[in-house]
Amino acid sequence: MTDRGAMRGLDQWRQRLDRWVLLVPYACLAGSVALSLVADAFRLLPAKPFLWGLALSVVAAAWLAWFVTLHPQWEHRRGLMAVFFLGHLLLIFLLIWVNPLYGFYGWTGYLVLVYALPGRWRLVGAGAVACSGAISQIGGFDTLTALNGRIAFAMVLALNLVIAVGMTHLTTATHEQSNRRAAMIDELAEANERLEAALQENAGLHAQLLNQAREAGVLDERQRMAGEIHDVLAQGLTGIVTQLEAADAARSRPNDLCRHLDTAKRLARDSLAEARRSVQALRPQNLDAAALPDAIDEVVRGWSRLNDVTAELITTGTPRPLLPEIETTLLRTAQEALANVARHAGATRVALTLSYMEDLVSLDVRDDGTGFDPEAPLAADYPGGYGLNAMRERVIRIAGRLDVESEPGAGTAISARVPAIAQGAAA
Repeated sequence: MTDRGAMRGLDQWRQRLDRWVLLVPYACLAGSVALSLVADAFRLLPAKPFLWGLALSVVAAAWLAWFVTLHPQWEHRRGLMAVFFLGHLLLIFLLIWVNPLYGFYGWTGYLVLVYALPGRWRLVGAGAVACSGAISQIGGFDTLTALNGRIAFAMVLALNLVIAVGMTHLTTATHEQSNRRAAMIDELAEANERLEAALQENAGLHAQLLNQAREAGVLDERQRMAGEIHDVLAQGLTGIVTQLEAADAARSRPNDLCRHLDTAKRLARDSLAEARRSVQALRPQNLDAAALPDAIDEVVRGWSRLNDVTAELITTGTPRPLLPEIETTLLRTAQEALANVARHAGATRVALTLSYMEDLVSLDVRDDGTGFDPEAPLAADYPGGYGLNAMRERVIRIAGRLDVESEPGAGTAISARVPAIAQGAAA
């Protein structure tokens, strides 16, 4: 920003300098009139009457004022500027014809070259101004009548041409560079405006994304809590109700009654502990004291005893610690799959397979129960249905996949595949 500000300030200073330079011809014209007046008074040089030069000087001043001072916007109208330069050049030659001392005004033709003429025409104009200067320097048009005067004119003209063409070329290059710099500054200003607009738009998008992320986080937390309530509280309450019903039926058998009541109390304590841990978003209690295969095996054995159904876990591959989110998801999937078997399948045997692969971990749960049609819509009064959705949402949340295969009378197979991200690795 500082460099662009400095460049813009430099160009503004150059533009002001150009405007001041265009006032120089008036001063030179006034100086030439004064010199010609002195020369005429003391008869220093052969010249035409002073009043002729004074009249032409008034015309030259009016010409300059009309085309430059009073109408600066005409600078970009090349046709008018060509007319202005030709008239300016003609007045220079006429003034030098009246009195060679007007050559002090004649060199101002160089000042308006860049202003009035485009491209290569500036070199042509510089040659014409150099010619007027050479005539003035050798003493005026009368000197050209003699051979010596013409030789002197040729030598002085050559010198003037070298200097004029060189300086004009340098001035033109500087002027073009200034124009390119001004164009570049304008482009930078436009780019800055576009960038500022883009930044404002990005700020709005960022705020919108933050709001969406906040809403998504709230929704995700609600889904997590709903899943935890279903997985923990619903399963625990179901087990407690089952044990209390069994205890009610075993009133005549004290030993069985005490066993069912003890089991119900244990389930209540475990469910309460899991509910507290879910609220705090901690790992399941089973995973705190054991590895994932052992935790699932404990769940399988407890479920088998509780429901009097044969169930076993087979582990393949090399078990290794995974991210807590992944292990929790697999454990909850096993719990929910077994709960669904107990509620709906009527199975006599359940097999679970936990497979550790190079970049995936899969959990397969198969039963020999009644099965169902996964594509068929559920009845409005069907008491279940949330379990599969909860499992699928949990697995998808950690970039996994859940597949369900089942047929009426052919059992059900549930397969969950999740990334095998080791504990401590960057997700």
